[in-house]
Amino acid sequence: REAVTRRNFADDVLVCGPMGIATETVIADVDAVAPEVRDVAAKIHQNPELRFEEHRAAAWLSEVLQRAGHAVERDLAGMPTALRARAGKAGGPRVAILAEYDALPEIGHACGHNLIAGGALGAFLALARSAKDLPGEVVFLGTPAEEGGGGKIKLLEAGAFEGVSAAMMFHPFDRDLLAHPTLANAYVTFDFKGRASHAAVAPWDGVSALTACLQTFSLIDAQRVHFKDGDRVHGFVTNGGEAVNIIPERAACEFSVRAFEGDELERLIAIVSRCGNGAAMACGVEVSIDVRRGYRDMKNNLALARRFGKHLERLGRKPKELDPDVGTGSTDMGDVSHAVPSIHPWLAICDEGQTTCHQREFQACAGSERGFEAMLTAAKALALLARDVLEDAELRGAASREFAS
Repeated sequence: REAVTRRNFADDVLVCGPMGIATETVIADVDAVAPEVRDVAAKIHQNPELRFEEHRAAAWLSEVLQRAGHAVERDLAGMPTALRARAGKAGGPRVAILAEYDALPEIGHACGHNLIAGGALGAFLALARSAKDLPGEVVFLGTPAEEGGGGKIKLLEAGAFEGVSAAMMFHPFDRDLLAHPTLANAYVTFDFKGRASHAAVAPWDGVSALTACLQTFSLIDAQRVHFKDGDRVHGFVTNGGEAVNIIPERAACEFSVRAFEGDELERLIAIVSRCGNGAAMACGVEVSIDVRRGYRDMKNNLALARRFGKHLERLGRKPKELDPDVGTGSTDMGDVSHAVPSIHPWLAICDEGQTTCHQREFQACAGSERGFEAMLTAAKALALLARDVLEDAELRGAASREFAS
């Protein structure tokens, strides 16, 4: 390939780069693999599978990768539905493009993970077509169980991100955002134990575990005045008794506790736990409390995110960096972002305010033509960014310095 003059978007100046893969080549290669990518994304959307059970999705992704000539590693970190493929030269810089493909109970792909899988697949296949020209290695990493299972955390612990210069993915949304924050989270469960009795014959002989359970909700609601902006605590009753004429001997509930940073998360966990203990004491029941760690907050690497944004602009999108008017959730990509420079941008698959993640209408959008077009745009921008990270030592340095700081 001839040497090309390309734009270094991190500094917005023209630089003469080394021989590398032209932008037009990357875009054309995504278009070339688009039919297969669309087909896989559609099949995953039509066949939703819950966390750790994404066997068909993992098989379809593997089949496409193998047809393109790539060896596929399966059963990573003890997860049968995790997978990895590689292209390029080992020993140089390494970029990981992450795919998610698990669905939600009842409402399927209402978070659009089928599109995340397709975007990652399209980006990897496009770059792999020019593997001989890559100065490093691009990795397709299939990460199961984002919806509460923490597949990326298991992969981190197994060393799947060792030597990675940058990790990247995109997420469907109702607007384009480059560096939207996500919340650190944990799950707090309460198991209350009282004493059963006939609710009509001798209610005074019973001690209601359900009363304590419901009072926990009331006490937590009373503490919301002390929450910081962006804190989120929401729960549901998992056991409310067995029959209407029995004073409930057992009751249980679970809360998701979220905050922008780890220290605030710890403060919230303490408040929520205190409320459960207080309710148990007031109602004269026993309570056991379990805290299960969820995900860390997202540390968006702006050097990488802004370069991704410039590629989106070239592709006709107009992303914002942030939007304080929209809420956020949690993702195990947050844990990855504390280990390597990472991005988790959001791309619209519907009109702003029309619907959002975990709603039935959003599930329909994830299987729509507009959703597939956004997926392919994301694939192009991810592939271009991955190319830049591999070719541009200055960009890698900027991302690394920002991460270290």
